[in-house]
Amino acid sequence: MTETLEQRLETIVRGSDSLMTVLRLTRDLDLPDWLIVSGAVYQKVWNHLTGRDPDYGIKDYDIAYFDDADTSYEAEDVHIRRAAVHFPPPFDQQVEVRNQARVHLWFEDHFGEPYEPLTSSAEALGRFVAPCFSVGVRLEVDDRLTIAAPFGLDDLFSMTIRPNPTRGLAKGWDKVIASARGRWPEITVVGAG
Repeated sequence: MTETLEQRLETIVRGSDSLMTVLRLTRDLDLPDWLIVSGAVYQKVWNHLTGRDPDYGIKDYDIAYFDDADTSYEAEDVHIRRAAVHFPPPFDQQVEVRNQARVHLWFEDHFGEPYEPLTSSAEALGRFVAPCFSVGVRLEVDDRLTIAAPFGLDDLFSMTIRPNPTRGLAKGWDKVIASARGRWPEITVVGAG
């Protein structure tokens, strides 16, 4: 029986002590609709595929959650501060907690692109700059792993970076490509870059 890409991803995630620690500790925070997203996930896969240390290139662990009951920065900051004291070193300096229900309030000023309000953390993945980055995982109370990947996992496992088909070429694309190539020269870039 052939292993699916979802099964391969789960094996890689579960094989990373650091990512599993962050998943367990994030689960304990009981944030609404949370996912560990982007680099903390795709970089683990690329490290696995290229024989690098699982933590190579990992700068942070992005914790996305969704709470539209209070989209103030002050409400988000409560969770940021909770995480800072909940995670032991070095994770206390590496976790970045962000309420996806707030992104539309600051995104255009910061990135120069319009951003419609979201309805969930998983929906945010569909707006990331490339499909290979658009992956998130959550460790459920029963220890099941939920995987969210709106574009699938083919680009992730083929180490292919292409522009998000629903967004087009993002501002700063060349910088994104240069950063990825600097750490993983094995990647393939499709489209601009």
